Formats: sequence, structure tokens, C-alpha cells
Amino acid sequence: MDALTTPFLTGTATGAILLMAALGLTLTFGQMGVINMANGEFLMAGAYAAYATQQLIGNAGLALVVAIPVSFLVAGLLGLLLEVSIIRWMYQRPLDTLLVTVGVALVLQQLAKDVFGAQGDPVVLPSWLNGNIPVFGYNWPFRQLFTIVLALAALGGLSAVLKYSTFGRRIRATVQYRDLAETLGIPTRSVDRITFFLGSGLAGVGGVAIALISGTNPTLGTTYIIPAFLVVVAGGVGQLKGTVIAAWVVGVVTAFLTDWTSGSMAQVLTFALVVVFLQVRPQGLFTVRTRSLA
Repeated sequence: MDALTTPFLTGTATGAILLMAALGLTLTFGQMGVINMANGEFLMAGAYAAYATQQLIGNAGLALVVAIPVSFLVAGLLGLLLEVSIIRWMYQRPLDTLLVTVGVALVLQQLAKDVFGAQGDPVVLPSWLNGNIPVFGYNWPFRQLFTIVLALAALGGLSAVLKYSTFGRRIRATVQYRDLAETLGIPTRSVDRITFFLGSGLAGVGGVAIALISGTNPTLGTTYIIPAFLVVVAGGVGQLKGTVIAAWVVGVVTAFLTDWTSGSMAQVLTFALVVVFLQVRPQGLFTVRTRSLA
């Protein structure tokens, strides 16, 4: 039982991190068609924001509580800066956004190395996360359970914003038919900017979870960016429910394959399985329903 429980629970925690990384991509890629390869560095920024907050406050428990909104704000502002300075000129040119955001990612990695060093720094766990809960013979760390709770909270908050707020309705209108939304007076440029801020900030929150599990590292974003894009595409571009399912499946499958092979081979096999799935269902698990004026 432990041979099945361990990768299942560990993979669920990994899927939670992928979900937080993919939520931002679901918004930016799904709404604006922007292939943002720097989204992994927003994860990294969130992790370093958590580390810096802990160094400043000292108390690990209080620092974690403060670090969540701080990381959201730091990563969100980085995303907003990227949108207003570069991405705004490249809409409808996805390959150009891919190339330029790869360059931005490299710049942010080097900046992190210059400021914090190349080795990375550990983040001290609060006392209430220093423990385990027994589940079918496996001692499941509290920090992994916290990661899942954090991801569910981010998902719930985003879902509430999209469903109940005026801004959320504007996002959905822009996604479904941008031209019609503009004729109805919706400021789609403002929607794009705020959406980029929101999506990047969610990645920053994911960075807090990564910092608690594996510490900080200037290149940690490269570990998650490709799986996060796989999650978005496999779930259906712009579809939250598909993103949730795909994140969990990719996380669990990768954990099982890692248990049987190596970490790098597990990622290769997971990538191959997703590619095979997309050959069968190229639109992903779910598709966006749009209105046609024809």
C-alpha cells in the first residue's frame, strides 16, 4: 500500500504547485494568446519574496502569513511590468512572445543569481508545518498538505473573481469575443493588464509553496514551466476545470514514473503521454464555448 500511497500523495502536492503555475498561464495564454515562458521566473520571484520576508521578519510563522500576499504582489508587478513594456506590442504574435519571454526569463535568472547567489537559500518551516500526518502507512509532511490547501484557496479565489465580480465578467467576455466586448465598451487593454497581474501573482503564490518544500534557487522556474504549459494545453486552453484535472493527473503520473525510473526520465515519459493524449484530443479535456456573429 505504501508503494502506491507515497507517489499518489507526493504527486498530488506536485500537482498543486503545477496548478498554481498553470492558473496564470490559463489566463494569459487562454485570454491573450501569450506564450509566457517567464512565468516560471515569477514562481522563482515568489519563492525569493518568501525568503526575503522571512529574513526581514524573523518569525517563521508570521513571515509565511505575510509572504503570501507579498509574493503575489511582487510576481504580479513583474508580470504587469512585462505586459506594459514588451508584451503589449506583441499580441497576435505568439511565437514572438515565446522568444522574448525566454530572454526575459534568462535576465531574471541572472538577476536572482547576482542578488541572492547561485546556490539558493533554504526557507525555515514554521513550527506548525514541522510534522507529518500518517496516511496508509506514509508519513505525509504537513508542508505538502499546506501546498494543496494553498492551491485550493488560490483556485477558489480566482473562480469567485471570474464568476461573481464585474472584472471577472469582463475577463470572460474578452475571452469569448474580444471584438464584441470592445464594442460594448469593455476596456480590453485594462482587462489584459490586470489579468496579467493576476496570473503572474498566482504564480508568485506557487513560489511560496516551492520555497517551503525545496527552498529557493535561481533556476527553479525551469523545472515547472514546461509541465505547467502541458497542464494548460491538456486541460483545454482557458478552462479552469480542465487545468485542475490535468495538473493533478500530470503531478501524480510524474510521481509514479519517478518512483519507477528517474526524475528526468519521468518528465520525458509524462511529456510523451501528454503528446499522445493531444493527438487523440487536440482541443484538450474541455474547450471554450464562443459565440459566433456569422
